[in-house]
Amino acid sequence: MIIPYQELNAETLNHLIADFVSREGTDNGFDQDQESRIQQVIGLLKSGEVSIVFDPQTESVNIIPAKEAQHYESMINHS
Repeated sequence: MIIPYQELNAETLNHLIADFVSREGTDNGFDQDQESRIQQVIGLLKSGEVSIVFDPQTESVNIIPAKEAQHYESMINHS
């Protein structure tokens, strides 16, 4: 299920994004501090390039490319 970021309170959204960027690490070749990466993810959410998804089977939340999120959502709705 896609969770619109606007429906999350600011504190929850910040914790979710901070957890996400800490899992992603710095293996992407960029040496940015955590706050810069958080701001980058917020920008991607606002532009619609990434989405927040909740997986009810694993009860986990992740941030993935929006196209993947839409595909994932359509698979769940057809199950």
